[in-house]
Amino acid sequence: MTLNRSNPDSTGAAVEWLYRLSQQPHDKITGPLSGLTFAVKDSIDVAGVPTTAGCPAFAYMADTHAGVVERILGAGASLEGKTNLDQFACGLNGTRSPYGAVPNAINPDMICGGSSAGSAYVVATGQVDFALGTDTAGSGRVPAGLNNIVGLKPSKGLLSNRGVVPAARSADCVSIFARTVSTAVQVLLVAAGHDPLDPYSKDLHLNTEPFGNRFVFGVPDELEFFGDTLSEEAFKQSIDQLEALGGKKRIISYAPLKQAAALLYESALVAERYEAIRDFFDTTSHAVIEPVRSIIAQGKQYSAADLLEAQTELRRLGQIAAVMWRDIDVLLVPTAPTSYTLREMQDNPVVLNRNLGTYTNFVNLLDYAAISVPSSFRSDGQPFGVTFIAPSGSDLQLAELAQCFHHATGLTQGATRQPLPALDRILKSSAQSSVLVAVVGAHLSGMPLNYQLTERNATLVSTTRTTADYQLYALANTSPRKPGMIRVAPGKGSRIEVEVWQMPISDYGSFVAMIPGPLGIGTITLEDGRSVQGFVCEPFALEGALDISSYGGWRPYVSSGAGGGE
Repeated sequence: MTLNRSNPDSTGAAVEWLYRLSQQPHDKITGPLSGLTFAVKDSIDVAGVPTTAGCPAFAYMADTHAGVVERILGAGASLEGKTNLDQFACGLNGTRSPYGAVPNAINPDMICGGSSAGSAYVVATGQVDFALGTDTAGSGRVPAGLNNIVGLKPSKGLLSNRGVVPAARSADCVSIFARTVSTAVQVLLVAAGHDPLDPYSKDLHLNTEPFGNRFVFGVPDELEFFGDTLSEEAFKQSIDQLEALGGKKRIISYAPLKQAAALLYESALVAERYEAIRDFFDTTSHAVIEPVRSIIAQGKQYSAADLLEAQTELRRLGQIAAVMWRDIDVLLVPTAPTSYTLREMQDNPVVLNRNLGTYTNFVNLLDYAAISVPSSFRSDGQPFGVTFIAPSGSDLQLAELAQCFHHATGLTQGATRQPLPALDRILKSSAQSSVLVAVVGAHLSGMPLNYQLTERNATLVSTTRTTADYQLYALANTSPRKPGMIRVAPGKGSRIEVEVWQMPISDYGSFVAMIPGPLGIGTITLEDGRSVQGFVCEPFALEGALDISSYGGWRPYVSSGAGGGE
């Protein structure tokens, strides 16, 4: 693998790439993301490539891929490189980097937005199909809104943060940039899944019931655009567009959300910023640029009691804010209330950066899901985006609505001027016309028989585990090599990783007909309590088979080399 490093003194488009990979190996992995290219923010580990988090003195060589990168590579996507960012993911503007400010993809005199600036830029300019960013205070949404692309901020814990340099551990999310909602969702479904090595990972069940043709969307009673009348008018147009799609507007109290947002930097919660890099900061703070250094240093002044007080206040505000979900299905806000030139941001970096987070800071603190989508181009040529927000687990519901909204705008993709593709509904299969089937071995993403699912229009819904009532065996004399899973006495087995796919009923019969004995389809129980169709094995086939339950799944067994490389 050869690394091409961007010139730290360069200006213009080059600064979006911190490391661009060339002569990368192509392993011919097939999967749901085959043919797609992607980049990752340089706070996310890629094996054999330095992780700098935008700070050369902090840089280290990653030994392994971050959990989310490993999943995406295993699904067949091709990694192109790592991208520039606001140092230590501390900023919403994209100018706080020793490698240079990342320009806006539409107008290079304007800010790109941050902290995931480079990731947004390479997507908006068509250099990759999608990119990974991170989002703590809005870093996965603000750059999307300012560059005419989609920014999907998942529910907290849905995507693993293992191998990601933390900004504030309890609020961090890996985010996804793409030019279309459908691409972002493709990536989400592959990347999602519980990771026991990430302390904040969750095994979430995503709600797949669409909001419907008549839905209620909330709009804040307090709207601040900092004198930007063009953004104010663009948001009014967005409300009209959403009402044209069947939505009914309801005004909600923004006060508890605003107060929660203020806690992120104006209370002891900022101590998480310091804790994330404490050892490095205590010895090498001089290597951290301003104003990042001052922001992180604030975290040193608070006591444990201060932090507990701030956390309790956040919970109190969360209880108050939760009342609004009784009356609305989704909350609509501007992704960013305004934008600034690069010069304006550099002249007033703290205040203007704070303004950009007016509608973003509260989302992760209150454990909501969100997606930013393009809404319009203002009369001055600047893109304007809106964000749909709903409670944790609503990711696919939000994506369905956001996609319909995005396509109704008639906008082109990013800065490429390419039209949007045909609408591909996210939640197009109802329970009556499809079946959920759990696969455990050779049908997993990237495995030899996965094509039997994809050619039948099956889509990956989630990666999860069974209850602790199953054992997994590597069967003897099978080609390609396959596992067999059996049910044992309750609590006497292991939790086995499975992928849950949704398949049209019309294709299900032909799929089952292709399954050779001793394997078959039965009913298995997932650890969230759901029962789905899934692969089971007849007990007689276990003679000569190897018990591999301790690996927790077929993929880790194969990756260990014990499975002969299949």
